[in-house]
This record gives sequence, C-alpha cells and structure tokens, in this order.
Amino acid sequence: MRRSAALAGFVALAACAGPRPAIPPAASLAPPPAWREGAAGMAAIRDEWWKAFGDPALDAMVARAIAGNSDLAIAAGRVAEARAQYGIVRSQQLPSLGAGAGGQRERFVNPFGQPAEQTAGQAQLQAAYEVDLFGRLASGTAAARAALLASEAARETVRLAIISSAVSGYIQLRALDARLEVLRQTLAARTDSLRIARRRAEAGYATNLELRQSEAEARATEQLIPTTELAIRRQEDALSLLLGESPRAIERGAPLDRLAPPPPPESLPAALLRQRPDIAQAEQQMIAADHSLDAARAAFMPQVQLSASGGYVASTLLTDPIGIFSLGGSVLAPLFAGGRLRAQADAAAARRDQAAFGYQRAALAAFRDVEDALAAVRRTAEQEQVVVAQRDALSGALRLATNRYRAGYSPYLDQLDAQRGLLGAELALVQAHADRLSAYVSLCQSLGGGWSAERLASR
Repeated sequence: MRRSAALAGFVALAACAGPRPAIPPAASLAPPPAWREGAAGMAAIRDEWWKAFGDPALDAMVARAIAGNSDLAIAAGRVAEARAQYGIVRSQQLPSLGAGAGGQRERFVNPFGQPAEQTAGQAQLQAAYEVDLFGRLASGTAAARAALLASEAARETVRLAIISSAVSGYIQLRALDARLEVLRQTLAARTDSLRIARRRAEAGYATNLELRQSEAEARATEQLIPTTELAIRRQEDALSLLLGESPRAIERGAPLDRLAPPPPPESLPAALLRQRPDIAQAEQQMIAADHSLDAARAAFMPQVQLSASGGYVASTLLTDPIGIFSLGGSVLAPLFAGGRLRAQADAAAARRDQAAFGYQRAALAAFRDVEDALAAVRRTAEQEQVVVAQRDALSGALRLATNRYRAGYSPYLDQLDAQRGLLGAELALVQAHADRLSAYVSLCQSLGGGWSAERLASR
C-alpha cells in the first residue's frame, strides 16, 4: 500500500508538468535539392584553403592573424568559461565529500557540582549524494555540454571570419598596389606626351590648347596617386589591427595578377548544414535549450538526497575515543510553489522554440550566402574577361590615335579620349580581378572554410 501510494504521488507530480511541448512545425527546414547556379558534387574544402593562392606572404599573415587577433582571443576565453561552467554543472551528479575537525579546552561544572576541565577534539567525514532518479541533473549536464560545444563553434566562426578578412584585406592591398602601379605608368606616359606636346608647341606644330590639354591630363593622373597612397596606408593599418599589432608596413608577396583562384569548391545544400560553424553553433544552442526544458520539467519530480557522516570524538574525560556516525536520506517533493515551476518550464519551452527558429534562420542565411558567393564567382569571372577585351581594344585605339595625331591626321582630342578610356579600363581590370579573388574568399567562407563538424563532435 505504501509503495502504491508513493507511485501514485509520483505520477501526480509528473502530470503537473503536462505533455512535453513539441517544436513548432514552422521551424522545420528542408534544404533545396541543388544550388541555383548549378554547382553539384561533394568536393571538400581544404583546411588551409587560402594556401591555394600560392603566396607565402599571405600564408604568414594569416598565421599571425590567428595567433594575435584580439577577437579570437576573446572567443577562446568564452570557450574556457563555458568549459568551466560545464564542469560545475557536471559535478552536481557526483557525491560531495567534506571533512572537518575541531578541538577545545574548557572548564565547567559537572553534574555533581564539582569543577572539571577537559581537552576535547572531534574529526568527522561527511558525504552527500543526490540520486538523479528523474534525470534533472543529467539534463542539466547535457545542456551545459551543448553550450560548451556551441561556444567552440562560435570560436570557429570568429576564426573563419578573421581568416577571410585577412585574405580579403590582403587582396585589396595588392589591388591598391596594382592601381598605384597603373597610375605611375600612366603618369610616366602622359608626362612623355606632355614633353612632346611642349616641343611641338614651341616648334609651332601644335597649339597652346593642345599643350594645356596634355598638361591637364598629366595633372589629373598625378592627383590620383596621393589618394591611392593614402588608401594603401589605411589598408595596412587596418590589417595591422586585424593581426593584433601596431600600425606598420605589411609584407607583400605575389602581385595581384599572379593571384589566381583555383576552381571553386562545390557542395550540395544538405552538406552545408554540417560544414558551417555558425550552423553548428545554432544546432548546439537548440540542443542545450531542449535539455534545459527536460531539466525544468524534471523539477516537478521529487529530489532524493542521501547523506552519511562518521568520525571520532576524543576527550581527556574519556578513556578511549568514541566513534560516531550518521546515515540518512530525504525526499523533497514540490507540492505548491505558486506556479513557479510551471512558469520555469514554459520559459524553457519558449527558449527552445526560439533556438529552433534561430537554427532555421542560420541555415537559410547560409543558403543565401552560398548562392550569392557562387553567383559572384561566376559573374566576376565573366566581367573580368569582358574588361580584358575592353582593355585590349582601348590599347589598340590609343596606339592608332597616337600615330594618327603625330602624322597630323586626327586632332589631339582623339588621343586624349583614348588615354582616358585606357586608364579607366586598366583600373577597372584591377578591380575586377580583385573582385574575382574576393568572391572566391567569400565562397570558401560561406561553405565553412574547411571547418569540420566531426572535429567538434569528437571533443
């Protein structure tokens, strides 16, 4: 009868928690069967994907960014904090042991009215253990472990972002270097044209208008050089900050035109859910919230505590020390808490639902990032081909316009137009090539950058 009554009480307490709320159907996610750009296959991204550019200076800069970036150090500190918190929660499943000792010297009146003195001491060992019958502590430990894995995935997200920023920043720096080289070469050519125009004007073969036009074009190119040099200095300072160093010059390696991206990695949309660390972070956050919900529901059930203590008491009034011990247990069942336990369970369920929608949002954002990056890789490659053809055409037009002007068959304005068009095309080609390289970096980042969810799961 007593067992039946206890079982009925446990069932009644479990009924107070109500049915376990399911994840909202709206939070479900179905990855698309293929990318819009038609990429397919399961080719993996190499861990050190940036080494595909073949630039040792870039490799060294990425290594310094990983070692010295402050944001990455902060993320590592958060992982250490989560690991410590996991240890705190896990320790609640283990018995607790404590030891104590004490002594005293006293003078008192004994029951016979006589003065007495004694020197006494006591040593005791205590143990306590909560029997996790209903999984409350186990669920809390699982939630803490999932939170630890989420923090590790967050650190990998930061690491991937830092690497991508370093590679993109280096590409932009080399693009600015290439832009500066184009401007200097153009300035040298226009300075030579200005010298010829001055000699022709002095000899009476050209008007002062042509001389002033040539001088204006040279000055227009010259004024772009300080602006580009300032942009280079600012880019170097930004990269130094990313590396966790004071502003300084950045070592260069291969020029921009020698940085050619390899064929883009390909992956199916479903595989992306295991390739990106931010998705792994959202998944672990959802797992942690789900286990926290289980712990909140288990709080409706009784808590069983076992305790034991033992030791010795010694005194000058005793012939031999006396051993003492205590064994006990307790059951604490919640009967009325003013709705606090119900509210805690509802709050945990709401957090679980939020985490589910957060996972859905992270996955959808990842799909969009890959689609955008794939489109950028293809379109920038097409754009670069068109700009190359434009540059070649304008180069030929400038050569013809220059020959015709010097032969007296066309005005100087034709040569000026050709010079302006060629400069614009060369600068556009530099930017198009940089955009193509940056698009490859964005694609590697959007695909997870060589990060492995299996590596996280094995920890």
